[in-house]
Amino acid sequence: MRLLARNMKPLWYCLYQESVPQEDDGYETSEKMITYGEPVKMEANISPATGAIAETYFGQSERYDKLILTCDMDCPIDENSVLFIDKEPQQSDYLGHPQYDYVVVSVSKFLNHIAIGVRKVRVS
Repeated sequence: MRLLARNMKPLWYCLYQESVPQEDDGYETSEKMITYGEPVKMEANISPATGAIAETYFGQSERYDKLILTCDMDCPIDENSVLFIDKEPQQSDYLGHPQYDYVVVSVSKFLNHIAIGVRKVRVS
């Protein structure tokens, strides 16, 4: 399966870096802050919505909103990555967290392409 260049759309992804324990007055709290790398731009085929054909990629139990297809077999996106699909990358004013709009639900690698199921989220 090869993807047509005219069907490619831009998106940005941030890879998971680490989970850092939070401190309050020098003492660790039970909270952790997840840090992500810088946004990286790529182009892929992004489905408009979930359909019956797309559901067969991951089975009936996974819930996802869009399907991303790429022929780049070295694509580093995994289940810990966050994505900017419907908006440009931006950081929040509070601690510089990325204000992403999608999270990765599942990644399936095939012989010639990778299928990534993503779900829309609200980050504030």
